[in-house]
Amino acid sequence: MSQVSSDRDSAAGPMSTFMPQNIDAHPMEFTGSGGEYFRVWIVNVLLSIVTLGIYTPWARRRTAQYFYSHTLVAGSPLEFTAQQRKMVMGFVLLMLITLAYNIAANTGQDAAVGVLLLTGAVLSPLIWGSAMRFRLGATRWRGLRLQFTAHWKEVYLASWPLFALALVWFGVFFGMQILSPELADVLQEVEDEAANPKMPSFTPAMGALLLLGLVLTVLCFIRLEYNYKSLLVLKAQVGAEKGRWKPVYMDFVKVWLATVAVFVLTVVGFSVLIGVLAGSSIALFAGQSSRMGLWMILVIIVSIIAGIFMLILASAPARAYREARMFQLMWNNIGVSHVARFKCHLKSSSYVGLRIKNMLLTLLTLGLYRPFARVSEYRMKCESVTLHVKGGVEQVAGAMVRQQQGGLGDALADAAGLDLIG
Repeated sequence: MSQVSSDRDSAAGPMSTFMPQNIDAHPMEFTGSGGEYFRVWIVNVLLSIVTLGIYTPWARRRTAQYFYSHTLVAGSPLEFTAQQRKMVMGFVLLMLITLAYNIAANTGQDAAVGVLLLTGAVLSPLIWGSAMRFRLGATRWRGLRLQFTAHWKEVYLASWPLFALALVWFGVFFGMQILSPELADVLQEVEDEAANPKMPSFTPAMGALLLLGLVLTVLCFIRLEYNYKSLLVLKAQVGAEKGRWKPVYMDFVKVWLATVAVFVLTVVGFSVLIGVLAGSSIALFAGQSSRMGLWMILVIIVSIIAGIFMLILASAPARAYREARMFQLMWNNIGVSHVARFKCHLKSSSYVGLRIKNMLLTLLTLGLYRPFARVSEYRMKCESVTLHVKGGVEQVAGAMVRQQQGGLGDALADAAGLDLIG
């Protein structure tokens, strides 16, 4: 019986170094407002335009400091303490890499482009891990700093879906050539810039292989998201207390399947609405005299443009739904060792409705409503979370401060301030 109890404890998460008794609930608060953030946002936008984007790292820091300082956890605000120099270095590094890639691509240096893409794929886990170290290392609460303690081996092991994805499309490419030998000739003609390359026949087997590749691609992306989020939580540390993680991979798959269903339903609804409106307009003008022909053509053109635009916007509810469901899944299933846990009561329908309203108001105001939209969405998510702490906050925070070790000591994290885009 003791062995079973021990197994359960190890599965739930790392044991706390102290075990207080009573549980206090502390709803999170956001004290900012759209009007306040608008002043921060408009200065960031104007200075970024004037400096041709050079002001971006300063804009990121100001944005992060605003949202952190107005987010209250158990009555105390968060702090964003990253040094500006580190964020500038990360921004310059990213810009140099982007510039090198664009120069190589625009000058036809295919070998250099290939090397840069391969290098980017190999280094992407390193960049992600450095960004997480930067983000958590720059976060403070009640004198406590967060840390990301994953080793580079753990980061690369969690990144295996990236490399599996490359193998999947390597297999699809060569599988296509086996199923259609003339495909190699077409690729050679394209490379030689032939005038009218003859397209090969597309067989059901090729379609099945391509569909398999797409399905495996989606599953790899979902697995990568799951691996990264779980590693981030389990290797996050406050004092000596580490994160606790309960979701499984299938929870993420279910969220994605539900998101696809919402997208399909939204597209069908928009298509039916557009079809009804277009049909009504055509029927209305068809009964008029021939002089209305020009207006009828204009109505058709406007209907087509509006239809394309509406189909693009149709993805917005699905993206908002996925964001809300993923937020619920995360914050209902994570904690800090056995000291604290979180509960989330965010409603997906309310968040989707808010996103649609914000999107329409942003379009109507030519983008000027964007800061108000961002604040309202952040507020809804933030204030839906409640922190449950075992023992008084003062007792727990004091114990964590005593546990806290000195020094973060990650040189690459110092340089790669690539997170927190404002």
